[in-house]
Amino acid sequence: MRLNGKVAWVTGASSGIGAAVARELVRRGATVAISARRKEQLHDVAGGDMLVLPADVTDAAAVAAAAARVREELGPIDLAVLSAGYWKQMNPADWDTDLFDQHLRVNLTGMSNSIAAVLPGMLQRRSGTVAGIASVAGYRGLAGAEAYGATKAAQINLLESLRVHLARTGVQVKTVCPGFVRTGLTAGNRFPMPFIIDAGQAARSICDGLERDRTEIIFPAPMALLMKTARLVPARAWTALWARTSLT
Repeated sequence: MRLNGKVAWVTGASSGIGAAVARELVRRGATVAISARRKEQLHDVAGGDMLVLPADVTDAAAVAAAAARVREELGPIDLAVLSAGYWKQMNPADWDTDLFDQHLRVNLTGMSNSIAAVLPGMLQRRSGTVAGIASVAGYRGLAGAEAYGATKAAQINLLESLRVHLARTGVQVKTVCPGFVRTGLTAGNRFPMPFIIDAGQAARSICDGLERDRTEIIFPAPMALLMKTARLVPARAWTALWARTSLT
């Protein structure tokens, strides 16, 4: 798809990948609306070049209202980039159900709410693209990512299921799986993050993938190859490989 001239709505756009994608879309000629909880940060990202619509993705009514405003002020939504995300490391020795549920609310229910806000209009027009930001962390289980990885695996499955279901409707569904990206979410990580890239590079990879009509947009290339290969490792061998991260 050509991004020039398209109407795009980006959720989770107050920082990180979402903010970088919004800026990259503007650079490529798209008309962009952005949403997230933090109004001041949204205005900083917009720089006067985007429609700012504060909304919490966990609030279905607020998300639906934001999408309606985009349509009213900018026109039909051609592209929805669903980038809202939450990450915090889990500790199995002190299992936190509230923390787990927060991952579900933001990463999974938030994506569902956003899809619900744009999909009916796209189906009616028989055109449009939903691009969901998942993660390579959804490919295999990793120590500390019990909540985050579970929601990312669910997002990958959700997006693939939706893509299959909509294959003959004219609506496209893209799965975006970044590796490690320098954002506020990863700033506090105290473990190695191989092949880490900046948010701007991630945004360029995402927009390149959209313009090249890729079904899956996975980057950077070394991380994509590593995690795709990891899917082939037997479960027993995978557990043994990561045994050093286990509780003692």
